[in-house]
Amino acid sequence: MMDWFLQSGHAADMILLVLALEAVWLRLRNWRWAEIAGLLGPAVLLVLGLRAALVGAEWYWIAAPLALSLPLHLFDLRMRMKARR
Repeated sequence: MMDWFLQSGHAADMILLVLALEAVWLRLRNWRWAEIAGLLGPAVLLVLGLRAALVGAEWYWIAAPLALSLPLHLFDLRMRMKARR
C-alpha cells in the first residue's frame, strides 16, 4: 500500500494539498499573495520536483523545479530583509 502511495506520486500530492490549504489560511489572515508566494513557492517547487522523481519523470522535470526554487527563495529572503529595515 505505501509503495503504491509513494510511487504514484500521491504522497507529494498530499503535501501540495496541505500547502494549498496553508496558502488559503494565510490569505484569510490578510497576507498578500506576493508574501504567500514567496513563503510557500519554494516548497511547492521542491515538492513538484519530488513528485517528478517519484513517478520516474525525465531528469529535466525533476531538475527544473528544484533549480527554480532557489531564486524564488533568495527573492523572498531579500524582501524579508528589506522589510526588517
